[in-house]
Amino acid sequence: QVQLVESGGGSVQAGGSLRLSCAVSGRAFSRYAMAWFRQAPGKEREFVAAISWSGGNTAYTDFLKGRFTISRDNAKNTNLRMNSLKPEDTAVYYCAATNTLHSGSVYYTNDWEYAYWGQGTQVTVSS
Repeated sequence: QVQLVESGGGSVQAGGSLRLSCAVSGRAFSRYAMAWFRQAPGKEREFVAAISWSGGNTAYTDFLKGRFTISRDNAKNTNLRMNSLKPEDTAVYYCAATNTLHSGSVYYTNDWEYAYWGQGTQVTVSS
């Protein structure tokens, strides 16, 4: 059984930084593409960033404007560094993963393409 566990959420003032982490446990030989999505109160879940299994390919949503950085420590851990946080970044952040079989370079930006999800971690940015 594949499980994702997020950590690193919390409260911060506008302009501050947070680092979210996500660890995957489960099938040892799977190649997971991973991503972060977020959902603010009353809004739909939206894509934030994605990274391939190899870590060599990444994608970001346009509105981040370089404030967020996704990275990988290894095949099963991913991080999201969030700088210059704004109140509109307040949301529950979800880690997602999916097995890319034999490909280490692909990533996905749609939530329906991810098979596994964490429970989410709250990020609150105050003005």
